[in-house]
Amino acid sequence: MEKENCFELKLVDLSKKTEIVVTVLIAIGALLTPFIIPQLLQVIFGKTSFIAANSQYVVGSIVNIALIFAGINLKGYKKIIGIITLPSVSAICSGFIFKTASIYTVYMIPAIWLGNFALVYLYRKIYVEKKKNYVLTSVVAILVKAAIIFFGFNLLTWVNVIPGQGKVFEALQLSMGMNQLVTATVAAVVVAGIIVGIKTKKGLYKKA
Repeated sequence: MEKENCFELKLVDLSKKTEIVVTVLIAIGALLTPFIIPQLLQVIFGKTSFIAANSQYVVGSIVNIALIFAGINLKGYKKIIGIITLPSVSAICSGFIFKTASIYTVYMIPAIWLGNFALVYLYRKIYVEKKKNYVLTSVVAILVKAAIIFFGFNLLTWVNVIPGQGKVFEALQLSMGMNQLVTATVAAVVVAGIIVGIKTKKGLYKKA
C-alpha cells in the first residue's frame, strides 16, 4: 500500500464537523490576532506599559500556537497554507506590531512563510508521522524555523534592503531572532498541554 503523505495525517482523529470548526477558528484567530491583541493590551495595561510595548511576544506566541496545532491536527495542504500565510500578512498590514519597521518586514514575508512551513512540516513529519518525542520535535522545528527567518533577515541586511544599523535594524533583529525562539517555545509548551487535554478526553491516555 502506498505510504500516506504526512500532510494527510493528523495526531488525533477529529470528526469532520469538529475539524471544520477548528480550522475556521484557527484561521480567524491567525488573521485577527495581529489586529486585535496589541490594541487590547493597550486598553488593559495602558499604551506605555511593558506588556503593550512588547505585544509582539503575545501575538507571536498565539500565532505559533495556531501553527503548531494546525501542523499536528489539520489535514490537507490548503488548510495548512492558509494558516502559514495569514498571520504575517495581517501583522504587517495592521502596523501595530512592527510600527515604523513594518515597511521593511514586507521583504521578510518569503522567509517568514518558509520558516512557518518548516515548523509545521517538521511537527507533522517527526512527531505525527515518525511518532518521535514531542520535546525533540519541538527543539528541531523551532530551531529550524528561527534559523530560516534569521538567515533571511541577515541576507536582506547584507544586500542593504534592510538598514544595517539604527533602531529599525535593532527592532527587526530582535523580532526575527530571539523573538522567534521565545514565542515558538511558549507555543510548544501550550500545545503540549492542549494535546494532553484532547487525548485525555478521548481516552487515549490511560490512568496509572
